[in-house]
Amino acid sequence: MTSTVPTTAVQHSDEQPPITMFGPDFPYAYDDFLAHPAGIGQIPATEHGAEVAVVGGGLSGIVAAHELMKMGLKPVVYEADEIGGRLRTVGFEGCEGGLTAEMGAMRFPPSSTALQHYIDLVGLTTRPFPNPLAPSTPSTVVDLKGESHYAETIDDLPQVYRDVMNAWNACLEEGADFSDMNRAMRERDVPRIREIWARLVEKLDNQTFYGFLCDSEAFKSFRHREIFGQVGFGTGGWDTDFPNSILEILRVVYSEADDHHRGIVEGSQQLPLRLWEREPAKIVHWPLGTSLSSLHGGDPRPAVTRLSRTAGNRITVTDAAGDIRTYRAAVFTAQSWLLLSKIACDDALFPIDHWTAMERTHYMESSKLFVPVDRPFWLDKDARTGRDTMSMTLTDRMTRGTYLLDDGPDRPAVICLSYTWCDDSLKWLPLSANERMEVMLKSLGEIYPDVDIRSHIIGNPVTVSWENEPWFMGAFKANLPGHYRYQRRLFTHFMQDRLPEDKRGIFLAGDDISWTAGWAEGAVQTALNAVWGVMHQFGGTTDPTNPGPGDVYDEIAPVELPED
Repeated sequence: MTSTVPTTAVQHSDEQPPITMFGPDFPYAYDDFLAHPAGIGQIPATEHGAEVAVVGGGLSGIVAAHELMKMGLKPVVYEADEIGGRLRTVGFEGCEGGLTAEMGAMRFPPSSTALQHYIDLVGLTTRPFPNPLAPSTPSTVVDLKGESHYAETIDDLPQVYRDVMNAWNACLEEGADFSDMNRAMRERDVPRIREIWARLVEKLDNQTFYGFLCDSEAFKSFRHREIFGQVGFGTGGWDTDFPNSILEILRVVYSEADDHHRGIVEGSQQLPLRLWEREPAKIVHWPLGTSLSSLHGGDPRPAVTRLSRTAGNRITVTDAAGDIRTYRAAVFTAQSWLLLSKIACDDALFPIDHWTAMERTHYMESSKLFVPVDRPFWLDKDARTGRDTMSMTLTDRMTRGTYLLDDGPDRPAVICLSYTWCDDSLKWLPLSANERMEVMLKSLGEIYPDVDIRSHIIGNPVTVSWENEPWFMGAFKANLPGHYRYQRRLFTHFMQDRLPEDKRGIFLAGDDISWTAGWAEGAVQTALNAVWGVMHQFGGTTDPTNPGPGDVYDEIAPVELPED
């Protein structure tokens, strides 16, 4: 998700405070919490070495395990596939040069401040991601209904695109108090954030994204809504999001999650992998030189096949190797649908309302296909027009979004021939990687008839359809209208003093538990919530000068809508 046209109705100077993805539902400063010299909490020495199960070795699970280890607990990580989850970086078979493709998360906004803490912690570097019309993107082609427009800035596109941009800004101002909320979040004005959001949640919980547009006088033109859906401010358009709750979209634009994206140079999967190997300089109970890897003998436990409650309100975990272990606490970070299907579960694990919320979780599909090429040939200039031979491309054809990724003018490069979501992703599902590539090359050949993309390809394509991945069954959560109450139950699950005693001890985390699913920041934030919950269960506390998310919960708790 990124800006094709500017999405902010107000312009901000460099002197203004940076914004962070900490709200508006739960405006807690996770970045300040992580940066505080007192640390994020401690447990009694009598609990040191106690085991805690962590189900899922994606970013959320590895962050949770890393922080629990630093407190002196012993996380036991279970992972069905490989460490990283949807931070999955792959190479190209038979292709030299170290080229890689990001099959999951590939671009991260600066407002992901808690995520950035861990990127910096493990020494990774970032660079601008070549989104449409981004300053670092040489050129963009918008191709709709067989008509192509070449642009280096928004001003190069026909007036109708600027009309759509203005309509979106007006729609946000009229219907969602955009400037006021953006300013409050930038200034971390929690009372004002809560005041605005409480009103909007009550007003808009039952509204779709498309309905929100239709209710705006600024978007009375169907043609404008159609262009906005096909191109809009999203990479490939946001028409696939039109059925979703408008609240999901507002969270993105308020927090500028769609702006100024950066990619991780070494590959996004290196973040959880390096955390797995990291030996913290400040650690309790464990000797210096301890890492998650060393605690596990190098490899995590295999997939979880059963979760149950046993005597003493313990959580008992059975894994694919047949090993059965019992824990006083467990953190579940995998996608929640696995609790309904792949993992045999006791009903007693969660209250019935939480089971209902998990069953109602709506996941979006997503697919990508990448090919390696000999060089960034798209930077060659067309002798006739003086333009780039090929550009980052947005289209209503099957490919929807095509991204050009290079590491210098004379080095091998990568093309993401297609990145699609929902119905567009399902169109690719029955096709093999090579069949997908052939259709994509045909579509792009109609946009660039004089460009022989195939002649530059130097290896086999790699592809993913996340809805077909057995341990994911979808790319990321996206709430439908009326789902706010369900999401609130899942997000607030870490506050277990509010649950019956026989429903405590297992903590939900992961980006689908967060308010900002589809963003790695949500995975990090919910991991920290779960760490606070585990710490609290073991009798631990935070430093008075650095209260954790559970300590200030009553002051910033998400809006509670009536259940009747």
